[in-house]
Amino acid sequence: MTYDVASIIASDAFKKAQFILREQHDLLVEQIIELTEIPAPPFKEERRARAYEQKFHDLGLEDVGRDDIGNVLGVRRGRGNGQMIAVAAHLDTVFPEGTDCSVRREGTKLFAPGVGDDTRGLAVLLAFIRALDGAGIETEQDLLFVGDVGEEGKGDLRGVRHLFTEGKYRHQIAGFFTVDGLELEKVTTTAVGSYRYRVAFRGPGGHSLAAFGTVNPAYALGTLLEGMSRFEVPEEPRTTYCASTFGGGTSVNAIPEEVWAEIDLRSEKQEELDRIDAQLHEQIERAVAKENERADTSNGPITADVKRIGDRPAGGTPHDTRIVQAAFAALPAFGFEPTTGSSSTDANIPMSLGVPAIRLGSGGTGGRAHSVDEWIDVEPEESLRGLYAGLATILGTAGMAQDA
Repeated sequence: MTYDVASIIASDAFKKAQFILREQHDLLVEQIIELTEIPAPPFKEERRARAYEQKFHDLGLEDVGRDDIGNVLGVRRGRGNGQMIAVAAHLDTVFPEGTDCSVRREGTKLFAPGVGDDTRGLAVLLAFIRALDGAGIETEQDLLFVGDVGEEGKGDLRGVRHLFTEGKYRHQIAGFFTVDGLELEKVTTTAVGSYRYRVAFRGPGGHSLAAFGTVNPAYALGTLLEGMSRFEVPEEPRTTYCASTFGGGTSVNAIPEEVWAEIDLRSEKQEELDRIDAQLHEQIERAVAKENERADTSNGPITADVKRIGDRPAGGTPHDTRIVQAAFAALPAFGFEPTTGSSSTDANIPMSLGVPAIRLGSGGTGGRAHSVDEWIDVEPEESLRGLYAGLATILGTAGMAQDA
């Protein structure tokens, strides 16, 4: 067996896999279009999951099915030496139910919401399986292919969280790829952790004239926001905060009974994330106390209800691990100049648990992700270059039979 990426790329078996990827590139494009046009809004991925599950069956993977959270799983057996390497792409998109997901094609460009994030990734996993099978490549470790739910937004990584905390393979996964995004140069080895909150301030309300002087939850919210604007955070590790969405009140001439804001805290280091989290809670308490001291509480005081609506742990994969070294050996062989970076992806979960994991692009180019104008370019040469580099990275991590 070999994990040496240069030897893998030079092998006849890998050259055959490259040939298959090239010959079947039109099928890859067809499947990108097919899967994109099956809507997968947040928490409603089931239709796309059913279609993806059938494709795993059609490709002959073993133990194909959906787990309790909705992830689609399938195993490609290798020699079974060691634990599994998981290769995942996420089923969900950021777009709400009712979004038109029809694909418009202009030359080699495909336009549609979610076409690149992460539907191309889903189709690329299928292309990898076909290439491995067609080339007769046997891996040292078994490969677990995953179409996971809940990567975007308030999905809070629920699919991969389940995979690693409750899933049947949780004790067998020794490495994890999330194939997400397009370009391969930036390999994510640092997980940006985040806490997300919905903070609601409540009070007795009343007529804006007749009850003037009564405590007002809007002013408590204002105190919180003003205090947040003065939070000091380091540049390294990168740490950020944002008050993002707002609501409340019933009428222009009524003191609101409730106002709320949703807040996002992020950091590359868990310790820094926890520090700014504590600072936020202190500021909430200060805002409540200040408004209750300022105005009349005879009809009731201001209270705060704080609900955590998102929790993505921070973490990282050391650069001397096999999965990172495989990427850094494979990418330059196909003209990519790799760097490492940080982001918030499905890889957060395994990284936080000490399982080596990276985010790897799926190839090609595109733009306008998370907008209805999202597009990708499936021009074959650039697309295939990414496929070759991705497959070589996976084989450099899972190992390939020397006689393959």
